[in-house]
Amino acid sequence: MKLSSHTTSVLKNFSTINQNLVIKEGNTITTMSAMKNIVAKAEVEETFPQEVAIYDLNEFLGALSLFTSPVLDFSESYVMITEENKPSTKMKYFYSDPSVVTTPSKMITMPSEEIKFTMDKEDLSKLKRAAGAIGAPDMVLERVGDGSSITVKDKKNDTANNYSLDVDTNGDGEFNFFFKVENMKLLDGTYDVAISSKNISHYKNKSSDIEYWIALEPES
Repeated sequence: MKLSSHTTSVLKNFSTINQNLVIKEGNTITTMSAMKNIVAKAEVEETFPQEVAIYDLNEFLGALSLFTSPVLDFSESYVMITEENKPSTKMKYFYSDPSVVTTPSKMITMPSEEIKFTMDKEDLSKLKRAAGAIGAPDMVLERVGDGSSITVKDKKNDTANNYSLDVDTNGDGEFNFFFKVENMKLLDGTYDVAISSKNISHYKNKSSDIEYWIALEPES
């Protein structure tokens, strides 16, 4: 098996959520943060022949990067990685014990969704860059009056720098939903976003089959 560039990107993204990963038999990959406040799921084009438990996903990705064109052959207790055009160049990478790896036991069912909007790729990138530039730990989606916006800021400091973007949300009435910027570990892209007052949010990528569920902060 060879991994597509998209699947490799998914694995790199999931490694930012949790270094542990269990890939179940089939073509669905899921992960969950250690704090259980981020869950992600992706459908990939490859079909994995068996369960694969990886304790350190960054280490596994580093192993793959040693090969120009890696080919993966899954055995019961390890995966053999070989160079496509030079099979004698190879690495035996052993699986972890699944009991020491964090993985979602079941996927989240979204409760009622009060707020929906689309976050385009450019706006998501700007928010991430702005939060990094000004050291903003918090993000708030709010509507006051007629307009809705997303702002990255420090909610504990009213005089801290902040950066805002307008967004077009459904419905009416005022609201504010708080997130931790560090939890917004989304693969680049445009997302359909749904927010529930039960303090959970859902992000569905519009161009690839990947989605995230991210917990809101309690004061939302």
